[in-house]
Amino acid sequence: MATGAMLSTRSSTLCQTLRQLSHARLLSSTPAASQKEGWFNKLLVRKIEPTKESHSRMLSDKEIIFELQTHNLKPGTSPSYLKNYEEYVKGIGSIFANEKVHPELQGSWTVVVGDQDQVVHLWKYAGGYKSIDRANSIFASDPDLTKLIQDRNQYLRQRSTQFLLPFSFWPLVTPREGGNIYEIRSYFLKPGTMIEWGNNWSRAIHFRQANNEAFGGFFSQVGRLYNVHHIWCYNSLAGRKEARENAWRHPGWDEVVAYTVPLISEMHARILVPNHFSPAQ
Repeated sequence: MATGAMLSTRSSTLCQTLRQLSHARLLSSTPAASQKEGWFNKLLVRKIEPTKESHSRMLSDKEIIFELQTHNLKPGTSPSYLKNYEEYVKGIGSIFANEKVHPELQGSWTVVVGDQDQVVHLWKYAGGYKSIDRANSIFASDPDLTKLIQDRNQYLRQRSTQFLLPFSFWPLVTPREGGNIYEIRSYFLKPGTMIEWGNNWSRAIHFRQANNEAFGGFFSQVGRLYNVHHIWCYNSLAGRKEARENAWRHPGWDEVVAYTVPLISEMHARILVPNHFSPAQ
């Protein structure tokens, strides 16, 4: 009888304890479920539904392709290289003077913070890949351009190029007057996350247009894939700092950061100054 009473008492105590734990879990989980703006929920990458339309068509509505050329120079060769490249730009302008569709230099910069002895050029091709095919054919057949390219090689230690599409929600790339510095922020995304990136940045770009600082936003099509480049224009490094701090004062900017950080596998930033022949000064 004593043993049975003891077991009954323990059983009653155990049931009561389980009810208390269950009630405690209910109380603790209910607020978390309702707090949709919590930090943990912001880190969750939302599911992207299957689509029959290509990512490029969903993110870019323009038949325009940009080429980003990155040239790493041998130390001490920058003046000779830039003189060569300026002649190359003039040569392209002369060859395509009577062409309705032709390559257009949008910006040419030298990196001053980040990868040293590096120069970056941004070209625009209206008319899609057909205009690129035609331009490449002309480049290869023009002896003056061919010689300039051959002479340029002596100044290079490495080079790369990418074909990019512009995000439809970014402003159009336009020339800028002098006195600016530029920043290229390059993001290497996890495969399959480009749509999610676009969904978030279509909202975020509105937070960064107060001082016309958004120069261009692009994603890669040929070259290293799942690569995004955001190019910003500032009047100074101090102006850059102020603009970036102002973004955090806008409600919703923190959400964009929280949602997009998990999409990134690698990123880096470079500060650039315009070369004297760049349309973006």
